[in-house]
Amino acid sequence: MYCNKRELHLKIGEGAGNPLLRSPNGFLGRETWEFDPDAGTPEERAEVERLRRDFTRNRFTRRECDSSEITEEVLLTALKRVLDQHSSLQAQDGHWPGGFSGVLFILPLMIFALHVTHSLNDVLSSEHIREICRYIYNIQASHNFLIFNKDGGWSTLTLGPSTMFGSCVNYATLRLLGEELDGDDNALSKGRAWILTHGTATAAPQWAKIFLSVYMIGLGTIQSFLNYGCFHIFYPFIQFVGPITPTILAMRDELYNVPYSKINWNNARSSCCKDDIIYPPSWLQIVAMASLNSFVEPLFNLWPMNVLRQRALTNLMDHIHYEDENSYYIGLCPMNKVLNMIYCWIENPNSYAFRQHLPRIHDFLWLAEDGMKSKVYGGCQCWETALIVQAYCSSGLTKEFAATPRKAHDFIKNSQNCPSYSSFYRERSKGSWTLTNGENGWPIADTTAECLKAILLLSKIPSNQVGDSIKEERSFDAVDCLLSFVNKDGTLSSAESKRTTPWVEFINPSESFRNIIVDYPYGSWAICFTYATFFAIKGLVAAGRTYQNSSSIRKACNFLLSKQLTTGGWGENYICCQVEEYVDSGRPHAVNTAWAMLGLIYAGHVEIDPIPLHRAAMELINMQLDTGEFPQQEIVGSFNSSLFFNYPNYRNLFQIWALGEFRHRLLAKKG
Repeated sequence: MYCNKRELHLKIGEGAGNPLLRSPNGFLGRETWEFDPDAGTPEERAEVERLRRDFTRNRFTRRECDSSEITEEVLLTALKRVLDQHSSLQAQDGHWPGGFSGVLFILPLMIFALHVTHSLNDVLSSEHIREICRYIYNIQASHNFLIFNKDGGWSTLTLGPSTMFGSCVNYATLRLLGEELDGDDNALSKGRAWILTHGTATAAPQWAKIFLSVYMIGLGTIQSFLNYGCFHIFYPFIQFVGPITPTILAMRDELYNVPYSKINWNNARSSCCKDDIIYPPSWLQIVAMASLNSFVEPLFNLWPMNVLRQRALTNLMDHIHYEDENSYYIGLCPMNKVLNMIYCWIENPNSYAFRQHLPRIHDFLWLAEDGMKSKVYGGCQCWETALIVQAYCSSGLTKEFAATPRKAHDFIKNSQNCPSYSSFYRERSKGSWTLTNGENGWPIADTTAECLKAILLLSKIPSNQVGDSIKEERSFDAVDCLLSFVNKDGTLSSAESKRTTPWVEFINPSESFRNIIVDYPYGSWAICFTYATFFAIKGLVAAGRTYQNSSSIRKACNFLLSKQLTTGGWGENYICCQVEEYVDSGRPHAVNTAWAMLGLIYAGHVEIDPIPLHRAAMELINMQLDTGEFPQQEIVGSFNSSLFFNYPNYRNLFQIWALGEFRHRLLAKKG
């Protein structure tokens, strides 16, 4: 599959001819952008630029519904329009490509890794670099229309104000890519001014300090190499400094108010900009970390403790190689991937392990109208495809659009992760599905459940329409895998069962992210209450609860109805996730509206009082664009109540699901 954007083409499932790439399923679901210098005429390229500008200008234009009543015919028309358009976006292998993005420090970390390993120009073409720079400029606060302040900094996320984290790493990235302070619109000068007036890079939060320290632009602290939880990946940074170039020396002057040699690094160790402090460390943690730095760290440089340290580093490299091999050099996530790549380069710059990392950088890059960005993960191919299948099945139109669920069915079947990893404390994976395309090897309980549900739904449809279902034993494997995620307290973990207690969060050094070491039953995968209420109601109904016999379902419905806007929709602010209270965004969001509708529908509210659902359905249809799709509004994905990102197909799939279920219930009510 090819999609022309300037001279970059989207390629699906490519990689078989590259000796450095391996895949367990023929690169199913792989998405990469390749530069083609001969693509398009000057006129065609100018037309692409015009369409981009028109897209941005008209993206929130609403087409008003002229119907005063949401009838079955109105719903059917709306469904066919969106299904027709959404089906056209499906890749040949059965999934729906998209930019799973929104976190603004991941792309800089990739550039840091490529630069420090002298691989930047080997991996990225000049066109890739140009599009990356364009994106970083576009998301700068002085340019981004979603951010109301014009202070010139960068945020950590596409939602939110400027932060020292986002500003430091994005500024450094532009400089490493060759951008100068006196460039267009003085954008870098504005970014530098924000950094200097908010405490300089000495006030960067923990994660930013670690990456800046690679270039001796900043200082990594002892917290960065404690071998626990997710932070064991930072361990070798304490012993490694990248190449010191003229640009690096210049940045040492640009990012601080005093000469680099005169900075008090002991004071800087615990300094953090107030704009970055979301979850401040306790005084006890500050004292403990300072003590470790002052008394424990020196001991590990002396015999015999230095022998223990070397053994730990050797063991860590064994972990890294095992992870790389079993994830086909994609890694669990982009941060883990680029750090592993650096470690392999430190170990041996000419190693086969390091060279296998390089082409996998492209698995994380995505080109959109605002430039080239990084995904927050290898993708969400399996997760979204499973949900889309359920949405299509809800429409009752699978026969009319049979080719689409058939290809999706094949994708899901071929993405099931059948191996089981037995070393390095890995969980059971046989029978599971990953969030992505099966290559990264990390089972996800939620994805496994949704893929299994999609498979079971499709098994009820004639095989001549959607293809044969998977073998029965593979379904049993999926169930067994799900049961392995059940914790002692009855909850289910997302990626691995609980192995410790929440007290270990005490040693989480991050000021910006909380609850990142232990898995918690509190849901934190989207924004926020409408999402959770929909899935909670659906789960209770699956367990035999109804509106009549469950006070929880009745309270959930009352909660949703109390938050419905006068227009008929729902809209939540991302801050809900952080304060754990419902915060109205002030305007309807199509995805929040669809989630709330689905919660009410599964609770049986069509039979109790359909009027709120009629109003919600009208709101969705009024939002529908001329193309049949729904507008791309504020992002609704979340992780750990701290990171917010965009699931690319949420803009359509849940609306299809809600309108399809509503139509189905209306028809049942008539019958």
